[in-house]
Formats: sequence, C-alpha cells, structure tokens
Amino acid sequence: MNDTQGYAVFFFPQALEALGEAIRPYLLDGPAGMHVLCKEIDTGGAFTEMTLEGRTSDGRDLSLELMVPGSMVRMIVSAHGEASFGFGSRLARNTTIAAAKSAAAAPAAPDAPPVVAPEAEPAPVVPGTPEPVIAAKKPE
Repeated sequence: MNDTQGYAVFFFPQALEALGEAIRPYLLDGPAGMHVLCKEIDTGGAFTEMTLEGRTSDGRDLSLELMVPGSMVRMIVSAHGEASFGFGSRLARNTTIAAAKSAAAAPAAPDAPPVVAPEAEPAPVVPGTPEPVIAAKKPE
C-alpha cells in the first residue's frame, strides 16, 4: 500500500476460503493482512466491483474488473497519498508555525518583561448564539 494510489480491499476469512484459488493471484500480503489493491472501486450494487491495473507477461498494460459479493468485503481502505486533510488553509497554518518558530528563536531583550498572551474567549460557533452558561463555584 506504500506509494500507491487506490484502495486496499480486505475480505472476511470465510470469503477468502470460499473464493479459494480464484482470488489468490490478486491478493497482496501486508502488515494488515491479505488484501486486493485496486485503482477504482464501486460498491453501488450487490457486488463490489474493483478495477485492477497491471501488466501482462509480455509487458502490455492490463486493466481488469474483479467483482465479488459485497457481503464478502470486510473493509476498504483508501491508499491515496494526500498531503493534507481537512478544511483549514495550509498557507495560514504554515505561516503561523513559521512565525512562532522565528519568535522563539529571536533573542529577548535583557530588560524586557516576558510577554504573556491574554486568554481569549472562544467565539460562538454560530453568529448570534447566546454565550455559554458557566456554573459558579460552589460556595463554602
């Protein structure tokens, strides 16, 4: 699964036993167990359709579809090597990290008092929502 784009499809042990020798040429063994590595996958019907790419013994490119009953599939793992995940801006995050590193590396003035960042109140998730209620300390 390293450096590969596609999906790793893992099967139930009973499925591997039932499919027998027919599935063996397509199986790869990895740290997580036996799996089929495919470029595309379609789980929209009774069968899970996997598109595999490879080469024939004489070097020609080959694309084939392998279809198994969906009930045989234990798990599908995306093997896409994407650099980031989420909704945040990578540029803003990297700029903040770089600024923090340069501030930490800059020597402080000998007579300057330490700078303490004020505690910020979290902004409401939805504009116009009331502030959260915080329970008072228990009286003694």
